[in-house]
Amino acid sequence: MEALTEAVGTLSGAIWNVMFAILILVGLYLTIRTRGVQFRSMPEMLRIIGEPSGTDAAGAKQISSFRAFTISAASRVGTGNIAGVAIAISLGGPGAVFWMWAIASLGSASAFVESALAQLYKHHGKDSYVGGPAYYMTRGLNARWMGTIFAVIICFTYGFAFNSVQSNSIVDATSQSLSAFAPHIADGMGLKIAIGLILVAMTAAIIFGGVRSISAFTQVIVPIMAIAYILLGLLVVVLNIGAIPSVFLQIFEGAFGIREFITGGVIGVIVQGMKRGLFSNEAGMGSAPNAAATAAVSHPAKQGYIQALGVFFDTIVVCSITAFIVLLSNPTYGDSIQGASLTQTALAAQLGQWAVHFLTVAIFLFAYSSVIGNYYYGESNILFMTEKTAVLQVYRFLVLVSVFGGAIVALDFVWTISDLLMAFMAFLNLVAITLLAPKAIAVLKDYEKQRKQGHEPLFHAADHPEIKNLESWDGNDEVTTRQFWIDHEAKKKAVK
Repeated sequence: MEALTEAVGTLSGAIWNVMFAILILVGLYLTIRTRGVQFRSMPEMLRIIGEPSGTDAAGAKQISSFRAFTISAASRVGTGNIAGVAIAISLGGPGAVFWMWAIASLGSASAFVESALAQLYKHHGKDSYVGGPAYYMTRGLNARWMGTIFAVIICFTYGFAFNSVQSNSIVDATSQSLSAFAPHIADGMGLKIAIGLILVAMTAAIIFGGVRSISAFTQVIVPIMAIAYILLGLLVVVLNIGAIPSVFLQIFEGAFGIREFITGGVIGVIVQGMKRGLFSNEAGMGSAPNAAATAAVSHPAKQGYIQALGVFFDTIVVCSITAFIVLLSNPTYGDSIQGASLTQTALAAQLGQWAVHFLTVAIFLFAYSSVIGNYYYGESNILFMTEKTAVLQVYRFLVLVSVFGGAIVALDFVWTISDLLMAFMAFLNLVAITLLAPKAIAVLKDYEKQRKQGHEPLFHAADHPEIKNLESWDGNDEVTTRQFWIDHEAKKKAVK
């Protein structure tokens, strides 16, 4: 296994050397083309996040912007925020945190474009809208072959590899929590098997219910777990408020090579920070657009805004909380890879042993919700390739096998294979959103024009004949009618 891990790691490292340059260039390009939409439109992102979704033709409530946001957040806000940040710091030092922030800031523009495109080219599914890169590659670029390749890769990456990472992190955290009073259980295979079986049962209970069941779960659990973790992190910051300036100093010194680390200097710091940042916020990878497409909104740009906000929430808020918890404990860097256990140890040093157990529960919820979100990304792409129920059921079974298998697979190999698959997937998506950027820019300009005129922006395909192959913007959706928003404003005034 060590030889295989090393071989995959070498290949992954070579590919990522190229991918980093592509990610940065695409992020810069889209930031310039959108005139920094991720920075200047923050008030608009916050304004629309709680908007209603309306009902479909059968009278069923559609998926709202917030529910779509929580599906993507369920995947984004996972062990990458706890284990991934700890790995970045343990290998790259404090400077890796700065490069996580940098990749999030640039990646937010990519997140806007890919999610706006997912909305633009979304498809009427059985229970809700479906869409994502496979759909906009097919409809926007007339390249179904490209969409099919992407669909296959994301099914493997998220359904299998990334879900293995999540269950592996749960085992790691639980083992750390039990090691103090039951070491014979903490290090045993029995614990791994038991956790694997529990996760399989819990996952099956949700994924066999479809996207509405998934979104109903995520809209409850994601806010609860995120708020609880943020509050705990803020408590650590408050208790160490005097040390915060020195933590920022460590981050900036390490980021620019002012202080050298065993990892090989500034290049190693940049690589670790960007790699873990991308794994955490997923900007530009083509994953979140699959969730963005499910929402019923009045204009495609709205989910672009929401998913751009999601990148900031994930990295600038949640990942930073983990970084401060770890750095305030003065850890050693460059010795060996350390995941969630490093965060647990750091938290225990600040708040006591009870915090280890609290974080174990938090990691379980983070990881479990990620499993659900990751599964849905695969499901939406299975439906792109075929609508045969039997194929979807086989996929669900294989996801459950991966969740169980991840509980007993070594951390190094799981992370390494995930890195490799993520690179291939991100490359295809970045090519697509670069080619389709003019369409996303046209959507953004249309939205901003309507807002300047004082209207709630609406989008109808008939008003944009230059954009071909649109299916879901025929004006029949309740939320795309002017009357819906007139009634909505009247209800808001009545409440006041």
